[in-house]
This record gives sequence, structure tokens and C-alpha cells, in this order.
Amino acid sequence: MRTPPRFDRGHTDDLMSFLTASPSPYHAVANAAERLEKAGFRQVAETDAWEGAHGGKYVVRGGAIVAWYVPEGAEPHTPFRIVGAHTDSPNLRVKPRPDSGAHGWRQVAVEIYGGPLLNSWLDRDLGLAGRLSLRDGTTRLVNIDRALLRVPQLAIHLDRSVTSEGLKLDKQRHLQPIWGLGNDVRDGDLIRFLEQESGLAEGEVTGWDLMTHSIEPPSYLGRDKELVAGPRMDNLLSVHAGTAALAAVATCDSALPYIPVLAAFDHEENGSQSDTGADGPLLGNVLERSVFARGGTYEDRARAFAGTVCLSSDTGHAVHPNYAERHDPTHHPRAGSGPILKVNVNNRYATDGSGRAVFSAACEKAAVPFQSFVSNNSMPCGTTIGPITAARHGIKTVDIGVAILSMHSARELCATEDPFLLANALVAFLEG
Repeated sequence: MRTPPRFDRGHTDDLMSFLTASPSPYHAVANAAERLEKAGFRQVAETDAWEGAHGGKYVVRGGAIVAWYVPEGAEPHTPFRIVGAHTDSPNLRVKPRPDSGAHGWRQVAVEIYGGPLLNSWLDRDLGLAGRLSLRDGTTRLVNIDRALLRVPQLAIHLDRSVTSEGLKLDKQRHLQPIWGLGNDVRDGDLIRFLEQESGLAEGEVTGWDLMTHSIEPPSYLGRDKELVAGPRMDNLLSVHAGTAALAAVATCDSALPYIPVLAAFDHEENGSQSDTGADGPLLGNVLERSVFARGGTYEDRARAFAGTVCLSSDTGHAVHPNYAERHDPTHHPRAGSGPILKVNVNNRYATDGSGRAVFSAACEKAAVPFQSFVSNNSMPCGTTIGPITAARHGIKTVDIGVAILSMHSARELCATEDPFLLANALVAFLEG
């Protein structure tokens, strides 16, 4: 039986709002939590004892969120259906001593986070966002969403070789943004500015996790507005779709055979090895505690995990019209043709034949088309949280996503329809 689609163009409109409001993983988690709260979910603290009562709950740890919904009548051994995603995106991140400058320019010292397309950050008006840690042990989100920083490209008159040899950027020397004029660079200037912008007293901020973002908002593109251009689609597109799908399933509980879960991790872009990354203990701890809170034993935990399936949802590569030879000749995922199923026999993606069957069934139920993606044999394949989740927790995992162009650019591109097609497929998957 096919499920009527729950999401349409309005979902993509909302995605654009979500992208704008989520310039950092911490903002993305806060916005996902707000949406879940409206659907009846309630936050639980990891330091508290948990109850196994029916309803929606979520845990926030830094730039990660794990949310789950316990339907009426769920047994301790009831399996989970998990949508996995990640909240981080490649960008420029502020160093511990951020105040620098030279030759009359005031600059902010940054590190390169993940694997960004460096040229996409040049000559772009940048804001600054992230998390401030305060002297009293609390944290405060900050978002300077105006033209504050800029990484200026060298004029062609001073580098004629760029037309013949291409642009060459040194990550240390050429990516440091400017934010003012003056020779009086003083330690603490940037943080004092952020304290003022946040209404905090001087000296209140003792730690920070700050990153740049393009202030240009997402927009529809093309003659018929068939495309969406915007930042951080990799992978907030999946975080948004997973949040919407979990909320939709929870608000119409109809004897669900599984416990639906959203797990959105941080630090995927640099290996997932952190307490908030997919290679950390967060997801396993939450799932186990959910089992035990419902009176379960280790045997129940083992049974639940054995029947669990995770869809690792991350963006993938649409065939590029100018570089089609870089793609596998028999697999050309097209924007606007539905989500992609990612396959790699060397386990860079976790999909196998049985996993394909699970995703195929969900797409059929939701009347959503899907496509297959494999890399060109001569090109190295990327990876996701999928294989990590499968190996760490012994959970069947399937890698999927939406096909985009300009992956890891400051501004990426997808088809208008694909975000809500993905969300509809995720609803069908979570419903089982």
C-alpha cells in the first residue's frame, strides 16, 4: 500500500529557512530541537535517570542530537529505525588566538575545517557564528549574520599565471580573512566584539567554537525555479528531512512496529572521531538506555539491535554536465529524479543487497523514485557515517541521500523536488 506524500514544495521552502538559521552545527541542533518540541518531544539530560514512557524524547550533546519516539505498546526488544545524518559542513574556523593582521589590515586567524572547495570562499561576504563558552559553565549561541569578514583574492594583474596554471592557494597564507583596517592588533579584540554583540560583559567568554559562513541566503534558481542554491546542504538537507520525517511519524502514531530515531552527528567532515561524532558512543548509549528504561535486559538490547536498520542520509554527486567523464558511465544520477542509493563494494558505503531492498520498499510505499550511485572505478570514493555506524553498533546500514552539484562549496546546488522526495521516503522508512 502506498502512503500519500506528506511533504511538497513547502518542505523545500522550509529547508531554505532552516539553512539560513543554521550557520553552525550548534544552531542546526537548536533548530531541529525546536521543531521536535513543537511535535511533542521533550529533552532529557544524559545525567538524569530515564523513564521508558511512551512519547518523543531527545538528547543534545554539543553539535549532535539524537531523538527517538517510543510508540504505545513498544516492547524492550522492539527494533529501531534510524535516520542518520551529520550537522557539520566544511568551512573556515577561528583559531584560539584569532587576532592578527599585517600591512594595515586587521585579520582573523582561521583553520581549514574538513575539505572545502577553497576558491568558493574567496571574495564572499562572510558572517561569524558558533558557540561561546562562558565563565559560569554555560554556553551561548552567537550568529553575526552580516558582512563581517572577507577573504580577498589576489588581482589577476599580480598573478598572470592563474589563467594558464590555475588558482593555487596556500591554506596558511591565502585564506586568512580581513575584517578591518589598522596596525593596532590587540589580543582579545574579536572576542570582546562578540561579547558586545551578545550582550555579555567583558571577560565572560572563556572558550569558543566559531566558524565563518556565507551571508547570502538560499534562493531558487533557473527559469522555472527548478533548482535551489544554498549553503550547507551537505548535510543539513538530510538533518532537516530527518527531523521533519520523525516529527511527522510521531504526530500520527499508529501502532508503529519500530522505534523511529533521528541521529544527527557532528564532525563527519573530519572523520567522526569525537564524543559527538558517529564513531563515538552517543548513539549506542542512547539506544541501550532506551531499551533498559523500558525494563529490558542485555538480551533485549541484542534482539533490538539485530532487527534495527539505519538509513545513513548524506548528499551525493549528481552527474555534472561539464564533467560527465568523471562519473561512472552507467550510473548518472540526475537532479530532480529522486534520492540516490549509494553503493561501494569496498564498504566506503554500507549498502548491500538486503539494504537496497529495505530502501526500495520505503520508496515504493511513498511513491518516490530513486536512483543508484557508484563512483567511477578510476576515482577514489568518499565515505559517510554509514560504515562507521554499521561497524560500531552491528546495525544494518544503508547509504542514501540527495544528488547535488558543487559539494563542499560555500554554496551548493540541488533540485527543488529532491528534498521533499527524500523526506517522504524517510517517513515511509520510519513507519516500517
